Amino acid sequence: MANLKSAIKRIDTNNTKHDLNKAVKSDMRTHIKHVEKLVEANDLDKAKESFNTTVRKIDKAVQKGVIHQNNGNRQKARLSKKINSITA
Repeated sequence: MANLKSAIKRIDTNNTKHDLNKAVKSDMRTHIKHVEKLVEANDLDKAKESFNTTVRKIDKAVQKGVIHQNNGNRQKARLSKKINSITA
């Protein structure tokens, strides 16, 4: 356990940020899974609508620094590729 006052504060802020980041990442992953489920069900219209909200969630996670920009771009590219495979 930390003894210095500043170290104790740092632990508290790290735990708070960890919880917030975890919530953002979890929400993003849930939306991604929802889009993948719609793609498997061949529901193109709902998949495209859900994809738009998912892209916003991914971009927000990148903006907040929860995930790296390349990771966000990769997730979006994979999802769009799956949606395009339905139409083809």
